Amino acid sequence: MPEGSKEAGSPARKRPAPQEEARRHSAAHRVEYALARTLESAVSALPERAADGVGRRIGRTIHRLGIRRKVVEENLRLAFPEQSAEWIHRTSIAAYEHLGREAAAILRLSKLDRQAIIDRTVPVGWDEMEEALSHGKGVMLVTGHYGNWEIAAATVASRGIPIAAIVRRQGNRLVDERLNGLRARLGVEVITQREAPSRVPRLLRKNAVIGIVGDQDARRAGVFVPFFGRPASTHRGPAVFALKLGAPVFACVARRLPGAAVRYEVSGHGVPVVRTGDLEADTTALTAALAARLEAEIRKAPEQYFWFHRRWKTSPPAEQPSSETGTVEAVSAPADPDPDYA
Repeated sequence: MPEGSKEAGSPARKRPAPQEEARRHSAAHRVEYALARTLESAVSALPERAADGVGRRIGRTIHRLGIRRKVVEENLRLAFPEQSAEWIHRTSIAAYEHLGREAAAILRLSKLDRQAIIDRTVPVGWDEMEEALSHGKGVMLVTGHYGNWEIAAATVASRGIPIAAIVRRQGNRLVDERLNGLRARLGVEVITQREAPSRVPRLLRKNAVIGIVGDQDARRAGVFVPFFGRPASTHRGPAVFALKLGAPVFACVARRLPGAAVRYEVSGHGVPVVRTGDLEADTTALTAALAARLEAEIRKAPEQYFWFHRRWKTSPPAEQPSSETGTVEAVSAPADPDPDYA
């Protein structure tokens, strides 16, 4: 969908006057935004492979500085207890390098158009998705922080299929608006979390694809399902939408392919939706199935997952934190009223 386009029937939004615009953003946010745009310009000016190399080196430097390194290594130990300390260390470095490369790829989105996305992606399961869309109920496309999730959404849009992504708003609204503008330029419509309950049903009725990144810790509001053999608080939103609205569900990832070229395999496969009449049980079952699909993909290339997030931060209600291992942390915060899908 072109940048600035609006859903049919929605009221036009008046852009704030310059003085009002300035008051909306703090000085710190304006400086942060200026730095981000400078970095974007610098990376975009480089040839793609050079930008990829710069991102990789930046990631490795951040690893050496130790930023969130303990979190990454602890997550890897929890997910792969059978692996050696050497493997954990090596995979940790590779995860930082991957993060740097994909950050550079996202900064270069302004350089890409529809054909550039097509040239960089290899779709898998496309016929399956087109068949699902032929029934006119839209598709729920659920992914995780693996590979490059922005490319996953852009791949759908580049093939001429309307897609809207449910996103979490960034704290810096200037950065948020810039990122959303880049998404819109590639044909990806944006839905904020608070807009989702009203907009998702309308878009599904128009046979659109709804993209959700749903693998972060959901605190007390989540449903606990196995993830790498451990109960993880997971957002129930994707499953609830699918069960209540009757849309087919696809598990999707955009995995970076090996080699010097920047290319991705974007796979999407249907996940069976079982309706027994017990919404809570069905929600848990579907959420668990989606988590299992994501885990299977992560095992193919563990370094491409976002291990920087404390995925097992919240303990199940009946589970007490272990003071000996330190692997489970109790959280006393109330349920999150604004779940984080992105």
